[in-house]
Amino acid sequence: MSKHAIHSENAPAAIGTYSQAIRTGDLVFLSGQIPLDAATMDVVEGDFEARARQVFENLKAVAAAAGADLNQVVKLTIFLTDLDNFATVNGVMEDYFDKPFPARAAVGVASLPKGVDVEADAILAL
Repeated sequence: MSKHAIHSENAPAAIGTYSQAIRTGDLVFLSGQIPLDAATMDVVEGDFEARARQVFENLKAVAAAAGADLNQVVKLTIFLTDLDNFATVNGVMEDYFDKPFPARAAVGVASLPKGVDVEADAILAL
């Protein structure tokens, strides 16, 4: 098995011991993205929808660095500290994904890094 790290300057730098994404074969595993601005490494301002959009912008940037786009995502996991935001995530996803939508799980969690309320990771197929 070979694995190759994927990195994008247009997505937040890793804040721990992980890569933004790893490619093995025709699969790319995108690490969880939180709503950080890549330039400042600060959480974006605004409401939950703005934060959710930033998460998908970050995933989009990493997918592009892998030579792909979000429509090649086959599995998406979304972590929410408040499941009442689930409907908003669905609306935001419609702007980033075409049908058929990826397989997905939405997981309610107690907390996320930097105190944010949303994180998502993905697997895409090249």
